[in-house]
Amino acid sequence: MTATLALAALGSAHAATTLTVFMGSQQRPEIFQPIFDRFEKQNPNVRIKIETGGATSEAQNQYLTTVLAAKDNTLDLFLIDVVRTATFAAAGWAEPLDAYLPSKDTYLKAFLPGPVAAASVGGKLYAMPAFTDAQFLYYRKDLLEKYKAKVPRTWDELAATAARIQKAEGGSLQGFNFQGAPIEGTVCNFLEMTWTGGGSVGDVTGPAAKQGLGFLVNAVKTKLAPAASAEMKTDDSRQQFQAGNVLFGLNWSYAWAHFQGNSPQPTKVKGDVGVAALPAFGKNASATCTGGWEWGLNAYSRNKATAVKLLQFMSSNDVQREMAVKGAYLPVRKSLYNDKAVLAANPHFKALYPIVTKARPRPVTPAYPRVSEIIRNNVSAAVAGSKSVDAALNDMKRDLEPLLK
Repeated sequence: MTATLALAALGSAHAATTLTVFMGSQQRPEIFQPIFDRFEKQNPNVRIKIETGGATSEAQNQYLTTVLAAKDNTLDLFLIDVVRTATFAAAGWAEPLDAYLPSKDTYLKAFLPGPVAAASVGGKLYAMPAFTDAQFLYYRKDLLEKYKAKVPRTWDELAATAARIQKAEGGSLQGFNFQGAPIEGTVCNFLEMTWTGGGSVGDVTGPAAKQGLGFLVNAVKTKLAPAASAEMKTDDSRQQFQAGNVLFGLNWSYAWAHFQGNSPQPTKVKGDVGVAALPAFGKNASATCTGGWEWGLNAYSRNKATAVKLLQFMSSNDVQREMAVKGAYLPVRKSLYNDKAVLAANPHFKALYPIVTKARPRPVTPAYPRVSEIIRNNVSAAVAGSKSVDAALNDMKRDLEPLLK
């Protein structure tokens, strides 16, 4: 009996720790799985279980909010959109990582400052940057060459070029594809339109916001953009561009790997895609939205030390390189923007580096979920034609003012 108990105790001492990691389907778990497998080989007493859910930032956030509000310890780590940090910190759902990283400041010097700032609240690190992002203008190089057209520097140039090529090509070619569904990507599209007109989120009834939203609405009215733009989600945009149906499209960095053939769906645009900074209105500067995702540590997890070890592994140079090469994820480590393997797989990364480093944040506030909801719902309504541009912006201003004081 004593020997049996001793063996049981020995088995218990070496029992595997299972880390449950949550991510959305859009984050491409198939890219992460081989990396997790390698971590398990290096740490034989750790098992990693991926839980997926939600195809959009909003759906994923809704699920995590439900789980964490119940103080559930089932999940150990979760990927969250960079706009969620303040909300998760204020709610006490994300464990501060400072105590687990005694040389935090030295460790983070190799990272881009933007993702670190997005993961921090009140000087504390509440998440580990996983990969950064920004929105870019994707375009069909082959079609621009065919019609001797230049990459547009202004939105007016984009509209004129798209209309000309649409008319010449005929068929169902979309001149311009953007996100107009009530999702986070639509918030970014609106902010980018406003910023590139010289405006700000603090003046959503000003001329820049009116010009920007008007451009999106008019793109649908003139058939530059598809009639169903008010229902267009980020991955819808990606798939339609990938199918060869789009001339100019707004999307994030993840789309590149899909376009080049690293995708569950076939691609008709491999080798024919260019990437550029977003156009602007008149002589205003280009501007793009800071994006990306970060690893949150569940404050109720029972495996915090092991989970942090996995976070450090995921942010290591080797893993960041692999994610960039295989998934076109923009690395959070500065040095990888000059890495030969990364640039061979993503030649556009070097040119996009200045764009990424100058990307602008969405409003930073614990009330961001409500801020996002106000913006995206009003923009989508205007794009759908159920609200006028003026009505959408006036409603937006009324509801945002108490939150952005």
